[in-house]
Amino acid sequence: MILDDQPIRSPCINVCRIDERTGWCEGCRRTIDEIMAWPRASEAERRAIVAALPARVPPKPRWRPW
Repeated sequence: MILDDQPIRSPCINVCRIDERTGWCEGCRRTIDEIMAWPRASEAERRAIVAALPARVPPKPRWRPW
């Protein structure tokens, strides 16, 4: 739950790798553009980014026959 009067904290969990298939960070599921914009983003923009994250379900790992 995000309260409107609380500042939005970065969703970064220090697992910083961009998935080539989705373009999302494997840790926080933000795009590189969202990550780069975060320091300058307004609270409304940050809320919109955070609100989009739950829908970004990571894809299943690719099966690779070795």
